[in-house]
Amino acid sequence: MIHREGHRILIVLLVLLAALNVVVYYFSPPTSVYFNVFLTFSVLLYLLILQFFRNPRRLTPAHTRHVIAPADGKVVVIEETEETEYFKDRRRQVSIFMSPVNVHVNRNPVEGVVKYFKYHAGKYLVAWHPKSSTENERTTIVIETPGNLQIMMRQIAGALAKRIVWYVKEGQAVGQGEEFGFIKFGSRVDVFLPLNAKVLVNIGQKTVGGVTVIAELEE
Repeated sequence: MIHREGHRILIVLLVLLAALNVVVYYFSPPTSVYFNVFLTFSVLLYLLILQFFRNPRRLTPAHTRHVIAPADGKVVVIEETEETEYFKDRRRQVSIFMSPVNVHVNRNPVEGVVKYFKYHAGKYLVAWHPKSSTENERTTIVIETPGNLQIMMRQIAGALAKRIVWYVKEGQAVGQGEEFGFIKFGSRVDVFLPLNAKVLVNIGQKTVGGVTVIAELEE
């Protein structure tokens, strides 16, 4: 299944590559290998972009105390940190890095109501840079659970990611595992948890968005 964010890009790319291949074929000498090489390159490039926009169906194990991974990728940060934008206190941060080969759909880690949303324009530092969380293009989304706990997600653009997409707004009720956004071409998602949340993943562990339980909340 191909994500809706990829439909226009994939159609434009297909038309462009087809046109370029026609030009190369027309102007290549009869015995030239240029056309075969360019055709092979075009197919491989298209398949690479195509896999980036894949959107596999996921069955989320819904649970009111579980925090589900918001993205596919690898856990790169687990630490206690000062959150200065919304909570303005100490929080437990879990960060997931998405490489260009990961699924880039972002999913709600909990069910509840969106209490806060803000988009920040910014830089495009590599996603694992320590300052990317505060200086890169990003969004901040806070969901309040039915148990009155608040969980923050922060979509962060990386060096390749030039566009963050979101599908939520303040006051909206959201379900656990539902899509809340998409980041194009490599990025990171930070999750900020209460300090008493029990983190269930480790540094370097791979996550499956909408499936992997990254933490358990105390209610």
